[in-house]
Amino acid sequence: MTDEWFAELYEGCYRHIVVTAYGLTGDLGDAEEIAQETFAIAYSRRRRVRATDNPRGWLHTVAVHLAKRRRRRRMTLDRLLRKEIPPPPVWVGEHTELHAAIRGLSVDHRAVVVLHYLADLPVDEVASVLGIAVGTVKSRLSRARTALAEKLAIDREVENA
Repeated sequence: MTDEWFAELYEGCYRHIVVTAYGLTGDLGDAEEIAQETFAIAYSRRRRVRATDNPRGWLHTVAVHLAKRRRRRRMTLDRLLRKEIPPPPVWVGEHTELHAAIRGLSVDHRAVVVLHYLADLPVDEVASVLGIAVGTVKSRLSRARTALAEKLAIDREVENA
C-alpha cells in the first residue's frame, strides 16, 4: 500500500518538482537530476513523507535545498579551480525573456517566484517550503515583480530602439 501511495505521489508531483528545480537552476538536466534525487530521498523516508500534512510541500522543500546545495557546490568548485563562472544556460521554449529575467533575480526572490508562479503553490505553502514567514514571501514577491517589470521594460525599450 505504501508503494502504491508513493507511485501516485511521484506521478502527481514529478513534473512540478522538475519545473521548480528548472526555475531555480535554469538547466533541464540539472532539474531532472534534482527531481530524481528528491524522490529517492522521499522514497527512503516514505513513511515520514506519508505522515506529513503536505507531502507535496515536503518534496518542494527538498528540491529547493538540493538546488541551492548544487549551486553552492558548483560555485565552490569553480572558485577552487579558478574557473570563470559560466554564463547562465539559455532558457528553452516560450517566454525566454521572462525566464532570463527570473534568472537575474537573487536566489531568494527567484525561489518565491518559481514556487508561487511556476509551481503554483499558495503563499502560505511557499512560506512553509522555504521556512520563512508569509509576510516575507509577500514582500519578496512584491520586490521580485517590481524587478521583473523594470527588467522587462528595459529589454522592450532596447528592442524598440
